[in-house]
Amino acid sequence: MTSELALRLVGMILLALLGARIGIEVAAPPLAPDIFALIFGLTGALVGLILTPYVTTRPARAARHVIREMPAEVLLTSIIGLIFGLIIAALFSVPLGLLPPPFSQWVPSIVAVVAAYLSITIFAFRAQDVFRLARELFRGGTEAARVEVMPTEAQILLDTSVIIDGRILDISKTGFLLGTLVIPRFVLAELQHIADSGDVLRRNRGRRGLEILEELQRGSKAPVHVADIEVEGVREVDDKLVVLAKQNQALLMTNDYNLNRVAELQGVKVLNINELANAVKAIFLPNETLTITIIAEGKEQNQGVGYLDDGTMVVVEDGKRHMDRTIEVIVTRMIQTAAGKMYFARPLEDSRR
Repeated sequence: MTSELALRLVGMILLALLGARIGIEVAAPPLAPDIFALIFGLTGALVGLILTPYVTTRPARAARHVIREMPAEVLLTSIIGLIFGLIIAALFSVPLGLLPPPFSQWVPSIVAVVAAYLSITIFAFRAQDVFRLARELFRGGTEAARVEVMPTEAQILLDTSVIIDGRILDISKTGFLLGTLVIPRFVLAELQHIADSGDVLRRNRGRRGLEILEELQRGSKAPVHVADIEVEGVREVDDKLVVLAKQNQALLMTNDYNLNRVAELQGVKVLNINELANAVKAIFLPNETLTITIIAEGKEQNQGVGYLDDGTMVVVEDGKRHMDRTIEVIVTRMIQTAAGKMYFARPLEDSRR
């Protein structure tokens, strides 16, 4: 028997008894009280059977869902706001209790509800400001608190795209990641599902992801943890990652553009390896020289194209005649594209003429 069915039965019995009692009280001669008790009892039983979940389990389930998705700082400040509101209500209860009846009975309760609601709302909306003020007060209170403290170790959730990509393995070996790399069990299950796919390409990608995970656990300087956690009420893996990151104030590492946008719109901090790769590429200024191999023709006449070690494209004017040769070029300009930086250059020997 489910909890909802049990509560329906309890509600049905209680309201049936209450209905029968009301039926006896309202019965008037020559009408028999038993008839009224039966009618009101059956009506109460029906109302209890239908409405009990709407005032018990369903509000509780909705409240649990809200609390689960609520950021930790908002939940804490809401509790502080509730306590603050009840203190204010307690201070007002004594003078309000001196009012003539019936005001002395109802006004203190109304003031308590209003004060608690306003305090919770104000503290929840200004959660970040409350925490910032508390940190400043704490730091200013003692000499030791003036020293900047390192932040607590962060949790970094990995999705399947960043695992299959593989660059996380090299990044983790550098020691730049200050946090624990967390792979939820449902992400591992998705990798296993991809590895068992009938499509050869998907199967190879899934197996590569599992191999990357094994090497990550062996060679990463950052701690790696496979978390046996699940997110209730959510089916898609990407949605689960966003909810989990919000619940735990964790960072989300992904190469998926759509997941990146959705997570940022919901206030989740995202680490994107593609953006990191573009950010750490070497920058060359005009008139600097490069050594590059011309491997393809450009779109314009007589252009040649080569690539730096980090994959940055270099378009060489009058470079077609140097096809399949390694030459020195001088940078003329750089442009920023959606895919990263791209340089234009000309052969160094031409500039010396």
